[in-house]
Amino acid sequence: MRILVQKFGGTSLSTPQARSHVIGHIKRELANQYQLVVVVSAIGRRGEPYATDTLLDWIEHNGNALPDRERDLLLCCGEIISATTLCSLLQHEGITATVLTGAQAGFLTDNHFGNARIKDVKPERVLNELESHQVVIVTGFQGQTDSGDFTTLGRGGSDTSATALGAALRAEMVDIYTDVNGILTADPRIVEDAKPLVHVSYTEICNMAHQGAKVIHPRAVEIAMQSQIPVRVRSTFSDKEGTLVTQPEGFRDSYSGIVDRFVTGVAYVSNITQISVECDRTEGLQLKVFKSMAEHSISVDFINVTSTGVLYTVFDSDSEKAIEVLQSLDLKPKSLSGCAKVSVIGGGINGVPGIMAKIVESLSEHDIPILQSADSNTTIWVLVKKEDMAQALRALHHTFELHR
Repeated sequence: MRILVQKFGGTSLSTPQARSHVIGHIKRELANQYQLVVVVSAIGRRGEPYATDTLLDWIEHNGNALPDRERDLLLCCGEIISATTLCSLLQHEGITATVLTGAQAGFLTDNHFGNARIKDVKPERVLNELESHQVVIVTGFQGQTDSGDFTTLGRGGSDTSATALGAALRAEMVDIYTDVNGILTADPRIVEDAKPLVHVSYTEICNMAHQGAKVIHPRAVEIAMQSQIPVRVRSTFSDKEGTLVTQPEGFRDSYSGIVDRFVTGVAYVSNITQISVECDRTEGLQLKVFKSMAEHSISVDFINVTSTGVLYTVFDSDSEKAIEVLQSLDLKPKSLSGCAKVSVIGGGINGVPGIMAKIVESLSEHDIPILQSADSNTTIWVLVKKEDMAQALRALHHTFELHR
């Protein structure tokens, strides 16, 4: 079997015109002799009748007391509506299709309702249905527990469903269709000359996704990387190839004229607060600070630990609570709200001298102070004031010639 997994997001299914593009992509790949498994998200976005956020709003306006298990039961309805709608349209076109829920497709999860983790995917039912149908449509974002309860996989869950199913089926490729034509070097709403990337490595796109690029969920990339399943990020509204995500050595198999690069793209996360805690007696300070954050479910990031204290960031929405927790421990935290983390990402950064110097020089030329920095093998992060974020992204994009 030559199996291709296609995943279509909510905007790809929200209008008759968009759905006609989806059918066109399915017809093209059937003509290419693929057996198709199509994973779908709920239709549309908040405000549209079957979107996930609309269903969440419905709960809020009707008591807002639904237990997590029953909340997942309701949220699964959005993908079921998408899948059955697409099935009807395909059958009308003379294409034999059938629908499987996440549970029927073999997704077994833990019982962490609202953000379940996949324990296993047993795709035998999918393979059986492919013998008698041209297309098997699977509801993304969902699975079931050992006891048969519906679960949902959290934000980006349909991307995760698609790559996990692709891995279980040993698919040739997973195509993630969205409303943009692949992955860009930066957010085009901020960096006007952002360019599409023909190819990125798993590590690069995973870092870009973690640092704010929202084209594909990092959990989905991690599954694809572990299973070595190539992923393409494509536009529903175009026949262009989009961006290929695979191992670097896989690029040459599909594309020619590859140019080595140090930096792949820039990304950002905004609305974060920097917190610093210093103490004359630092024994146990680090443990006290981070244990208290964990106990109050406050996510921490951008961590610097020194002999005299700790420096880290939280989301602005958590900053007031974080300060109160630290003060209750007789600590005297300082905070700076309204910051943004800007990331320079690239598989070629590791071991190359001068990258940080370029970043400092670029931001200094635009009078943008760096409040904090950190680095890994593939990413350098700098913390700046939120009002400097857009200029910092543009400056770094130009410095590393990502517009070329």
